[in-house]
Formats: sequence, C-alpha cells, structure tokens
Amino acid sequence: MLDEQSIEDQQKAICRKYGVDFSTCSTDLKVGIALNVRDGIQPINGLRHPPKGDTTGWYLWAGEEWSDRDDFFKPLHVAHLTDWCPIVLPFLGLPAGWRFLIASDHEDVWYDEALLGV
Repeated sequence: MLDEQSIEDQQKAICRKYGVDFSTCSTDLKVGIALNVRDGIQPINGLRHPPKGDTTGWYLWAGEEWSDRDDFFKPLHVAHLTDWCPIVLPFLGLPAGWRFLIASDHEDVWYDEALLGV
C-alpha cells in the first residue's frame, strides 16, 4: 500500500536538499514512462515539463538512451510506480524544469530551463 504522507515527506526532503519549492505529484495523475524501467536497467532518468491535464509532466526512462519514438513512453498513474520503480518516488516533488539521474550508488539532480519551453 502506498503511504502517500511518507512519500510526500521524502519528496519535500529532496526539494529542501536542492533548494527548490515542493511541487505536488498526485498519485491519481500520470507520468510518461518507458517500458524499460521495469527491467531494472540503471540509471533511471526523469525530467519534468509543466503539468498538463491529467499528467504530472514527468517522463521517466532507464538506461543511457532517450528515444524520440512515438511509442517510447506509455502513460502510467503515479500510484503504480510503487510496483514499477519506487526509487523515483522521492524525486517526483521537484518542480517543472528539473531533471534527475539516479542509480543505486549515484544521484544527480539539476535544473534545465529548456524543459519549461521558455
């Protein structure tokens, strides 16, 4: 069972660590996720565009390569990430414009203004 309060606390802690405002990521909204995330490939990459409609703005994929294929990302509710890839959950409170790359022994988080489309 997803303990939303505990996850939100972890997300707020990550935001404090990087000096940014917390941006909620409701479990009933969707992320775009590559199917390779379920394969245990590392690193895990995430980037957040501004949220639209029923999406969080997050796109998640595993490994070194991004793909522009139309079918690379599939929609998935945030609530299902506990089964797919729980390691990403603490990072999903980062606001639009932020990216992360994580592996079992590595964490890199940075701002990318290009994600805001400004």
